[in-house]
Amino acid sequence: MPYRNDRDYLDHVEQLIQHERVQKLKTIPHHIYSNRLEHSIHVSYTSYKIAKKFGWDEKSAARGGLLHDLFYYDWRTTKFQKSHAWVHPRLAVRNARKVTDLNKIEEDIIIKHMWGATLAFPRYKESYIVTIVDKYWAVKEAMTPLRQKVKTKLFHRKILKS
Repeated sequence: MPYRNDRDYLDHVEQLIQHERVQKLKTIPHHIYSNRLEHSIHVSYTSYKIAKKFGWDEKSAARGGLLHDLFYYDWRTTKFQKSHAWVHPRLAVRNARKVTDLNKIEEDIIIKHMWGATLAFPRYKESYIVTIVDKYWAVKEAMTPLRQKVKTKLFHRKILKS
């Protein structure tokens, strides 16, 4: 993964990634074909890169993106299924506060990353980045088998034409 070679990014999040509460996310399925830690790192790194490109608060985007889904249940199998979009950001911010101190932007990112599914409008541009990037990665991760199937078909067509 490219984030592992990005020292600037790692300076912002490496200690968080190594934290046992964050590492626990490896054990939780997320968007069908990924685990919650993979998803959170994807969101974090992509948000960091976008914020950095625009000269915005890349550190808050990276940290908020990493911690946005810091909760430990599978929402498909709990009583929170109907209210998950509202409940899990509040659980995530509470869990994130146990891991690190959060600034106002990071808190807003975590609480409001479900904007669209909830009416909680983000206050900061970094929050909008994480919100949009989160949706992008959710779709990309859920579509993994379809993407692989299309890639295989295109590869076979190319071979047959050769």
